[in-house]
Amino acid sequence: MPRFTEPVVRAAAAAEQDLYTYVNRADSRSGLPELSLDELIAEINRCADLPLEEGEPLPAQAYTSQEFFDWEVENVFKPEWYCLAHVSQIPEIGDFLNLDVFGDPVIVTRDKSNEIQVLSRVCPHRGMDIMPPGFGHDGHGPAEPKQGKNGCGNTRLFLCPYHSWTFELDGQLKACPEMQLAKNFKRSDVSLTSFRSEVWNGFIFVNLDGKAPRTVAEQYETLGEHLQKWSLANMQVVVEREWDCPFNWKVLTENFMESYHHAGAHSKTLQPMMPARDTWNEEERPHYIRCHLPFKEALRNEILDTESKGGQWDVFPPVEGLEGEDRFEWGLFLGYPIFTFLVTPDAAVWYRIQPLGPNRLKLLTTVLAPKSTIERPNYPEMLEEMSKQAVDFHLEDMEVCCAVQRGMYAAGHQRGFLSHLEMSIWQIQRYLAARSRGTWPTCDRPAAPSQKR
Repeated sequence: MPRFTEPVVRAAAAAEQDLYTYVNRADSRSGLPELSLDELIAEINRCADLPLEEGEPLPAQAYTSQEFFDWEVENVFKPEWYCLAHVSQIPEIGDFLNLDVFGDPVIVTRDKSNEIQVLSRVCPHRGMDIMPPGFGHDGHGPAEPKQGKNGCGNTRLFLCPYHSWTFELDGQLKACPEMQLAKNFKRSDVSLTSFRSEVWNGFIFVNLDGKAPRTVAEQYETLGEHLQKWSLANMQVVVEREWDCPFNWKVLTENFMESYHHAGAHSKTLQPMMPARDTWNEEERPHYIRCHLPFKEALRNEILDTESKGGQWDVFPPVEGLEGEDRFEWGLFLGYPIFTFLVTPDAAVWYRIQPLGPNRLKLLTTVLAPKSTIERPNYPEMLEEMSKQAVDFHLEDMEVCCAVQRGMYAAGHQRGFLSHLEMSIWQIQRYLAARSRGTWPTCDRPAAPSQKR
């Protein structure tokens, strides 16, 4: 039996989370210096201003401190755009998803006008979460779960179970029994809070504080131009797996965005296809990171030979219209702060990361496919193989991420050094440092050049 089976990895992750109920404070790490929040932010800025060839990992407290995590929520996550879902996850009027986003319980729904809404689940009457998690159902009253969907329900109305206040799909109050004697109360003035949201390339984003200075399209303009080739808005989420992860969001994001670990964690899966030494980062940009993971030459020739004989090398058929390097590499993207995305010649992968604390997050791993792929007669067989592959290489990442977080609490922890193949980690440092200064990378520092010249 292989070492990385899903039940084994999930059990190991649960055991790690139990550990952190004991070692959940930075001061539980004996022998390591403790930094105040201001000192920690100053140290992040120092690391960010080092040249890459002198790069250092961040202090362990950046991954373990509740105070720093709270700072990130208020200064990084809430002011920026956060990706909640893909439109294919709520395709029909009345479909909705319940999510908890940095302490705010929200509903992502498709209203009766076929518009996407991001609403608070907090009833404006007495403050109840109208669909509290953990009580055995996705919704209440007319809301029902949809079979086979992660957290997706469908409803005609939203009903608060406390006093039966009822809301339309756009959040407007529809009914409120026994309120006729309340002075100055007007039903038309009451609604669920609506958060600022936008749909970009088929993905639904929210800005919780409503103050983001740019639209999503403006923020990711040049990224959007590249992703148009995949027609992401017309793709569908075909694989969804939820994971409870006992590690900091940066542990996962850094792991996703650097390919140095192909040589270790993925030595038998990704390294033979895309050797770590060949991967490279584009020039630094204010709002996203873009990395290239080119296939080795022998694999390119194998793909061309297979296709010349009418065969199919990838699990899914190639995305129509892709040419040149897009056919022979994976493209990694991090849209700041946490839009974590991958495009391949035959599909796309999106991770929804929900940070819940300094050593905990909820993760949804997805695969998206074109509709033309879904319509193929052999799609069920292809989907089974794609689901297996998506889980298999994520299980390898789960082991290293769990172990890295554990190491952050150890008295023997050392800071180490960064490889040039970990440019993405250095760029994430530069993003956090820039946000601490109230700006974005490249706006008050020179942009780092591309690694391929």
